[in-house]
Amino acid sequence: MTQEELDALMSGAAGDIDSLDEEMTDEEIAEEEVVEEQKEDDEEANENSKLPRDVPLGYTDETAHHWPLPATDENKMVHQLDDVTKESEEKASEIFDIIENISNDLMEKEENLSNINEVLTSNIELFTKLTAKFPDVQAFATQLEKNETALSEVEETIEALQASGDAIMNVMDIMQYQDIHRQKIERVINVMRALSKYMNTLFEGRIDDEKRVSSAQHIVGDTHNDVASTEDIEALLAQFGQ
Repeated sequence: MTQEELDALMSGAAGDIDSLDEEMTDEEIAEEEVVEEQKEDDEEANENSKLPRDVPLGYTDETAHHWPLPATDENKMVHQLDDVTKESEEKASEIFDIIENISNDLMEKEENLSNINEVLTSNIELFTKLTAKFPDVQAFATQLEKNETALSEVEETIEALQASGDAIMNVMDIMQYQDIHRQKIERVINVMRALSKYMNTLFEGRIDDEKRVSSAQHIVGDTHNDVASTEDIEALLAQFGQ
């Protein structure tokens, strides 16, 4: 083999290697695109798997206004009403306990002021006699005036406590309506449950859903272009034949 033939062979081999490199690069790009698509599909599947079972496919925050609320524990009506009645009853019981404690404190303070009232009344009687017997002693007149002022303030405080007690009793009477509201909600719950059982009985079938044949997703006449194929129709007829 001459030197010229050897040079030509080497030149051709180099060209083949370059084209092979180019082909390998295209394959790598294609494989990388497939891997990227698979990665996107996996991410979408993971996002869908995080959704509750009752959330329909395609339900997102952006498309939420196109769908009814998903049947989760947070959106089930009877669940929510049961929570409302339970929590309202608990909170009402706590409020009644607080009001009762306040009422007891007011009654105790009113009793204490009544005792002070008796002492001040007794002092006024005493200083009234001393002032009348010793009109020249200014101290008796001064103490009489102070006791009369204190007695007036005590009586005003007792009246305020009694008014507060009456207001608390009114609050307790108003809180009784909470129990009436709870009973109304429970009545609504019972009607909803009875209606749900009636609807389930009304739509009940003799064939289990697992044994029921599947229906065609698209048929001729639908507004979209996707119709059932011949294979789908034949498979459906075969299921009917079973």
